[in-house]
Amino acid sequence: MQVNLTREQHLDLYYFMRLNRQLEDRLMRLFRQNKLVGGVYASLGQEAISVGTAYALEPRDWMAPMIRNIGSLLVKGFKPRDIFGQHMARYTSPTQGKDGTSHFGDLKVRHVISPTSMLGDLIPVMTGVAMAGRYLGQNIVAMTWIGDGGSSTGAFHEGLNLAAVQRAPFVLVLENNQWAYSTPVSQQVPLKNLADRARAYGIASKIADGNDVIAVYEAAKNAVDECRAGNGPVLIEVKTMRMLGHAQHDQAEYVPKAMFEHWKGQDPIQRYETHLTQHKLWDAKKKSEIDARIERELDEDQKFAEESPMPPPELAERGVYCDGCHAIQAEWRRPKQEVMPPASNTKAVWQVKEFGAFAGNGGALADAEVQPFVETMPKAATQISVPLEAEVPLRVPFGRGPKDKSFELERRDKPAPSAKPPRHKGRGRRR
Repeated sequence: MQVNLTREQHLDLYYFMRLNRQLEDRLMRLFRQNKLVGGVYASLGQEAISVGTAYALEPRDWMAPMIRNIGSLLVKGFKPRDIFGQHMARYTSPTQGKDGTSHFGDLKVRHVISPTSMLGDLIPVMTGVAMAGRYLGQNIVAMTWIGDGGSSTGAFHEGLNLAAVQRAPFVLVLENNQWAYSTPVSQQVPLKNLADRARAYGIASKIADGNDVIAVYEAAKNAVDECRAGNGPVLIEVKTMRMLGHAQHDQAEYVPKAMFEHWKGQDPIQRYETHLTQHKLWDAKKKSEIDARIERELDEDQKFAEESPMPPPELAERGVYCDGCHAIQAEWRRPKQEVMPPASNTKAVWQVKEFGAFAGNGGALADAEVQPFVETMPKAATQISVPLEAEVPLRVPFGRGPKDKSFELERRDKPAPSAKPPRHKGRGRRR
C-alpha cells in the first residue's frame, strides 16, 4: 500500500539522512586524529535504511539498533552530541564514558534497547519486548535490524521462530549489504533473496530497494501497521551495499572495484535529492537552509563533546550491578483482570488441528499414503555394508593417550575381532 507523506516529512527524511552521513564523516576524521576511544562502523550508502525504517515507528514503539544504525538513533531523538560523546568516552555521554561506540539506549523516553555485539541476539530480545507490550495492552510494535551475515546465526532462527509462533508484533529489517565482513552473500547463503527465509516460519516478508528511502519507508510503515493490527511478525529484506570496509581498520580490498563503482550510482542521498527536485518539494534555497542547519548543529555538538570532561576514576565501580539505582515497573494499558484468573483460565488441553495427520493429495488419511521414510530413499543411501574385518579405531577421549593407565586397560580388555583367526603363539619359532 502506498503511503502519503507531507512536504515536511519528505524534508525530514533528507535532514536525517544527511545528518547521519555528515556525522559519520566527522567521526572518521576524529578517528584519524586519534580523538576517539572506540571504532567507527560507518553506514555509508545505507543511510536510507536506518532513517526510513525508524521513521515508520511511533513514539510508543520500541527499537534496538545495530552499530550501523546511527540514523535510527537520530530519528528517535538522540542528538549528535550523544554520538560524539559516546565515541570519545566523555562523562556527558549517555553511558558517562563507559562505552566507546553506540552501545546505549533509553528505556524511559525514547524506548531504545542498547545494541549488543552478539549478532542475532536482539531478535529474541525484541520478540520478548513485543510480547510484553501486547500483554500489557500497550499496542506497540518492536523493531530491530540484522545483516546478511547475521541471518546465518542460530539466534536469528531461534528468535524468528519464537516471534512467528507467538505472532508477535515485531518487524525484522534484514540489511543485505552484500558482505558479511569479507564474505560475499553467495558464499554463505544459497538464496537469491534472503526474504525467503521467512517462509520457513510461515510469516510475511517484503523486499525493498535499500537505497530508495521512500520505498524503505513504505515497506516499513506497511509492516508496522500489519503488526499493530495483529498480523505480525514481518521480515523486510532491504538490498543495498556497504560502501566501506567493516570498520575503519578494514580497507575492503576484497571487494571488486567495479562493484563499488556500480553502487556509487545508486547513492541514496543523491537519488533522494533528485526525487525532491523532480517533485518540486524543495528548491536550492531550502536545501541550503537544511545543509547549513546540519553543519551548525554538528559544529555545536562536536565542540560540546570535545570540551566535555573524561569520566572520574571513581565512576568505574559504579553501575556495574543494579543496586536500586533505577526502578522498572510495568506500564499497564489494559485492566489486569483480563490476564488474571478467572478471565485467563483455560483448559490445560491443546487443540490440535486434524490431530497432525498427513492427508496426502488433499484427501483423507490412507494407510497406502504413509510409507516408511527409508523406502523412499535411494538404495545406495539405505544400504551400508561394513566388512567383518573392519576394525573400528579405539576412541581416545580428550586428554588421554597411549601412556594413560586406563587407556592401556581398555586396549587389553578389548575382544579380538571374530572374523580374524586366533594367532597361535610359538608357531614357527625356534626353541
